[in-house]
Amino acid sequence: MLIQLIFVLLAIIIGARLGGIGLGVMGGIGLSVLMFVFGLEPTSPPIDVMLMIAAVISAASCMQAAGGLDYMVSVAERILRRNPSHVTILAPLVTYTLTFLAGTGHVAYAVLPVIAEVATDSKIRPERPLGIAVIASQQGITASPISAATVALLGLLAGYGISLFDILKICVPATLIGIVAGALFSMRVGKELMDDPEYQRRVREGEFTQEKSKKTIVENPFKAKASVAIFLAATVLIVLFGSLPELRPSFSGKAVGMPVLIEILMLSAAALILIVTRTDGIKATRGSIFPAGMQAVIAIFGIAWLGDTFINGNIGQLTGSIEDIVESMPWLFGIALFVMSILLYSQAATIRAIAPLGIALGISPFMMIALFPAVNGYFFIPNYPTVVAAINFDRTGTTHIGRWLLNHSFMLPGLITTVVSIAVGLLLAQLFA
Repeated sequence: MLIQLIFVLLAIIIGARLGGIGLGVMGGIGLSVLMFVFGLEPTSPPIDVMLMIAAVISAASCMQAAGGLDYMVSVAERILRRNPSHVTILAPLVTYTLTFLAGTGHVAYAVLPVIAEVATDSKIRPERPLGIAVIASQQGITASPISAATVALLGLLAGYGISLFDILKICVPATLIGIVAGALFSMRVGKELMDDPEYQRRVREGEFTQEKSKKTIVENPFKAKASVAIFLAATVLIVLFGSLPELRPSFSGKAVGMPVLIEILMLSAAALILIVTRTDGIKATRGSIFPAGMQAVIAIFGIAWLGDTFINGNIGQLTGSIEDIVESMPWLFGIALFVMSILLYSQAATIRAIAPLGIALGISPFMMIALFPAVNGYFFIPNYPTVVAAINFDRTGTTHIGRWLLNHSFMLPGLITTVVSIAVGLLLAQLFA
C-alpha cells in the first residue's frame, strides 16, 4: 500500500507542477500504474460531479460574456471607493461576496488593483486589505452554493441525508466569521504605510508611482443586469430545491436528485442568458471563467478517479491503521484536507480526492461539513495566481514574500481565517447534527 501511495502522491505533485490540465491527465498515469502494475480495479469516474461543474461553469461563462461579471465588479468598486477608510474590512467582504455569487475565486482579480489603489490613497498599508481579500476570495468557495467544491461535497454527502442547505447553514456563517476575524487581525499587520521602510525607499529612489486603476466599464447595462438576474435566479432555485426536497419533481415515488437539478437549472440559465442578451455562445468560451472551470473538471476527472481507485483498493488497510485515531480526534482529518489542498491547488479536487476516505473512516457528514474550509490551504505556498497578482498590484512593496518564503503577507491572515472558520463550523455542527 505504501508504494502505491507514493505513486499517487508523485502523480499529484508532478501534475500540480505541470499546471493547467496537467493535474488531471497525470491522474491517468497514476491509474495506469495502479491497474497494470498493482492490479487494482478502477472505480467509476466521478461523472455526476464533473457534469454539475460543467453546467455551472457554462452558466457563469455566459454571464461573463454578457457583461454580468463586469457589472458585479463595478458595484464592488463603487462600494470600496466610497468607503476608503474601511477598506481592510470591506475588501474581504467584497471578494467573498463576489466569489459567493459567481462560484469562482478568479473574479477577485478584477478588484485587487482597486483595493491596492484605495488603500494607498487613504495612507493605509495595502498589505492589510490585500492579504485578507485574497484569503476571503478562497473562503467564499466553501460557502458558495454553486462552486465546484460545494457541488463536489454535496455529491458525496447526498446519500447520507445531507442537503445543500445543511452545508450552507454551517459554512456561510463559519467562513464569514472567519474572514472578519482575519480582517480584524490584518488591521494591525505591519507598520503604518508612511513609516514602512520599503515604501520610504521606493518613494526616495523614485520607484513608487501611483497608477490609477481603470474603472470597470459595463458596455451594455441591460444585458449585464439581465444575465446577473438569470444567473442568480437559477442559484436561488438550486438553494431552494436543495433545502426543501419536497419541492423537487418526483418520479415513481422518488424525488429527482440534486445533481440532475443543478445540471438542468444551470444549463437552462446559460441558454436563457444567451437568448435574452443575444450573446454569442463562442464568446462565453473565451473569458477567464470557462478555461479555469474546465481545468477543474479535468483535474477532478483524473485525480478524483485516481484517489477513489486507491482508496477502494486499500480500504481495509486504510481504515484499520488510522480508524482509531480518526474516531478519537476527527479534527485531524482537517489537517489532511489542508495539506492536500496545498498540493492540489483546487478545493474541488481536494474534496473529491480525500473526502471519500473520511466517509469510509466513519467521520460524520456534519463533521465533514465543518472541516470543509480546511481545503482553502493553497495560500500556504505563495505561488497561487491571486496571491502573485496581489503582490504585483501593491506598488508600495508592503505586500510581499518573506525571506524564508513562508513568512509572507497571506500566511497569518490565512491561518487565522481558516482556524476560526473550522472552529465555528465545529460548534455549529454540534448544534445542527
